[in-house]
Amino acid sequence: MKSEYKITMPPVTIESAGDDVKSTLEEQQANFGFLPNMYQTMANSPGLLKMYLYGYQQFRETSEFTPVEQEVIFIVISRENGCEYCVGAHSFIADNMSGVPEHVTDAIRDGNSIDDPKLEALAVFTRTMLSTRGVPTKSDVEGFISAGYSERQVLEIILAIAVKTLSNYSNHVCQPELDDVFSNRAWSS
Repeated sequence: MKSEYKITMPPVTIESAGDDVKSTLEEQQANFGFLPNMYQTMANSPGLLKMYLYGYQQFRETSEFTPVEQEVIFIVISRENGCEYCVGAHSFIADNMSGVPEHVTDAIRDGNSIDDPKLEALAVFTRTMLSTRGVPTKSDVEGFISAGYSERQVLEIILAIAVKTLSNYSNHVCQPELDDVFSNRAWSS
């Protein structure tokens, strides 16, 4: 999904970056070995990029979700928000870094059920949190908890939704090209 309007500001490179975002971009280039296109477009608002990176790091490092579960959450949110960039990028990360079985990633990408009951419960609850705008029913939460999750993880899904909303929405209006490294997992809504 892309906005009818596209932000006209050019992507920010390390060379063109102001002092308020240059070190952030240098750090990300060092982390990835390249500077993701999404970060370059988000850098037009340094606060947006920094908030995204901080929230993303907090979710990755402090949530009680496994790397597989984290990717399930991120791909579900990005798919529901129609973010082609993030579905593609997180599909690559899922396959190559987080250990998500490819059939699980593909099920989410295709809008199908996941054959693992616990991961399916996670995907369903994440979609519920999005569709209800954070107002799940008692039954929704009880179903999530009975699948083996906790109340703390309800809050951690809210963190993931906040983080992905920042990237998904900025990608809708900035429309960065999917980086070549992720291109084998390109997706369109």
